[in-house]
Amino acid sequence: MSDALVRLDLHPLADHGWRQRCHEALNHTGTLVLRQFLQPQALAAIVEEGNAQRPLAYHTRSRHNVYLMKPDAAFSDTHPRNREVVSTKGCITDDVIAAGSPLRQLYNDALFQRFLCDVLGEAALYPYADPLSSINLHYASDGQELGWHFDNSSFAITLLVQKPRAGGVFQYVNDLRDADAGGMNFSGVEAVLDARQPVNSLTIDAGDLVLFRGRNALHRVTPTEGEVTRMLAVLAYNTQPGIALSETARMTFYGRL
Repeated sequence: MSDALVRLDLHPLADHGWRQRCHEALNHTGTLVLRQFLQPQALAAIVEEGNAQRPLAYHTRSRHNVYLMKPDAAFSDTHPRNREVVSTKGCITDDVIAAGSPLRQLYNDALFQRFLCDVLGEAALYPYADPLSSINLHYASDGQELGWHFDNSSFAITLLVQKPRAGGVFQYVNDLRDADAGGMNFSGVEAVLDARQPVNSLTIDAGDLVLFRGRNALHRVTPTEGEVTRMLAVLAYNTQPGIALSETARMTFYGRL
């Protein structure tokens, strides 16, 4: 790992004790924010790349329930099980991220992956087998948002590349369900959707790395406000080799295979 890429003075990725503290912090709160993770010149290069590649972005506007599941006819459209929220974004995919991009270098770096394994408690991490899903760069311009939802995966790794002037706030409610036990917690979800439940907001700045466990934590990103587009890199790994996002999912998220 080159210190031209990561602020190793702030984030000593090779230090076992530091890794353990990160692991404990993530387990305790479900969220780990490593501030000023990237060196300024690496961040600037990613911003430049993101602006240059933006015309290649695939834009989607989708309506979905918070469980990211097909509607259940046993419940009404206004029930928390089926109630729809809106997500809008643009996205460029792994196959257009340059070989020399700092994003690619970070994603493939062996030390970074060992750090992630220790913090996440995983034996190994693997890229997606398909050519689109491993590294994504998301764009949210004025008025675009990510609606409330639970993740299907047990962890998410993101890097804020560009912060908007206003809006684009990551909000979440921890431990709202127990997905492994089949928990849905309709009443808890309804309280969040109706703005009756206090939510946590995460202050994130450009260059910050975030690890988040979103399978049981309901979360969203509020609409971007103003002319500065929010750019967020998603570094997606699997805990088993050879896994590809389904063709249906790729067509939905990226508009191609």
